[in-house]
Amino acid sequence: MTVTADLVFDPYDYEFHEDPYPLYQRLRDEAPVFHAEADDLWVVSRHADVHAVLRDDVTFSNRMGVSLDASAWNAEAHRVMSFLALDGAEQSRIRKLVSAAFTPRRVRELEPGIQRLTDRYLERTLAVNAEHGEADWITEFAGKLPMDVISEMMGVPEGDRDEVRRLADLVVHREDGVRDVPQAGMEASFALFDYYAGMVAQRRAEPTDDLTSALLAAEVDGDRLRDSEIMAFLFLMVVAGNETTTKLLGNALFHLSAHPDQRAEVLAHHDEPLPIVSQWVEETLRHDTSSQMLARYVVDDAVVDGVTIPAGSKALVLLGSANRDERVFTEPTVFDIGRDKSELGKILSFGTGRHFCLGANLARLEARVVLAELVRRVGHFEVHTDRAVRVHSTSVRGFAHLPVTFQRRGES
Repeated sequence: MTVTADLVFDPYDYEFHEDPYPLYQRLRDEAPVFHAEADDLWVVSRHADVHAVLRDDVTFSNRMGVSLDASAWNAEAHRVMSFLALDGAEQSRIRKLVSAAFTPRRVRELEPGIQRLTDRYLERTLAVNAEHGEADWITEFAGKLPMDVISEMMGVPEGDRDEVRRLADLVVHREDGVRDVPQAGMEASFALFDYYAGMVAQRRAEPTDDLTSALLAAEVDGDRLRDSEIMAFLFLMVVAGNETTTKLLGNALFHLSAHPDQRAEVLAHHDEPLPIVSQWVEETLRHDTSSQMLARYVVDDAVVDGVTIPAGSKALVLLGSANRDERVFTEPTVFDIGRDKSELGKILSFGTGRHFCLGANLARLEARVVLAELVRRVGHFEVHTDRAVRVHSTSVRGFAHLPVTFQRRGES
């Protein structure tokens, strides 16, 4: 296959962050397994290949972590990213222990709290909108609620949450021209670990009914989590669980606003919004997923789509590309809340296999509660796309600022 000379994959490029999908299309068409020489990455872009790589954690290992960044790519990555950076028995051990505390029941029981936070922040957002004619959906709402949900679950005091949120934002931000975690991001990571170390020590001395205490008490066959393992999971939750849900909520409004007919259809269901809101959430996850790409360490020579990826390489699976693969999805570039559920069942936004995202149910629950309440209260909204500001990150895709004008239901 002849590859056009100017096919270049640079995951740190700010222009790429603005719209990666044309390049994904070219990769799927011209080089579905592409060697990006500048970063020595083997980039996998088609749905079938991404799915296969994610399911094969023997050949495509998580043991070096899942990040592109050189400083985060090492055999000690699990100390920061918990079981996300482990394989086999080690991964199973920690995931089982974490799952004993982070249960489906605990997630379901969060719904009333999510609703209360939604009511509080949505009222504030609409008040800002009434005063200024618009409100920043990220600053006023989407950047706050997911962190508060996780913080309440962990037991982070309300007075500490703004600082924890600020540190988490620094961890994922990437500076233009810097092909690694910036110094500010590294310092923020250390600060978060120091904070969680203190919280774990406090809960060990005085247990409460929060997730941190539940993790300390979790036991499977006489085995318990060490403090360092609990801190790594808390860090993972704050960085992966918080940021991705914030971006999901921003992406949902951005794309629906760009399709007035679909927006009108969603907002017309204010009496019973959940069914259509669920479709809106799933199509947003497919069309423009928060988590765009994950790295894997290649243990042995592997043949993918006829291309040999040598042992010791770093493979990069493009979740965002897989979700736009025309071999699986009808008119994949079109945002369609009426998309067939059988197609939506094939999205890879939360991965697949042993490393399927443990927080998927929580992210979906938060998005459904938030967007259903928005539909109940708002008769119309308009995103000011010309002033939207994107986050620049290799790990998440979404907005740092998203100005929106809202019209309360019943107002003209």
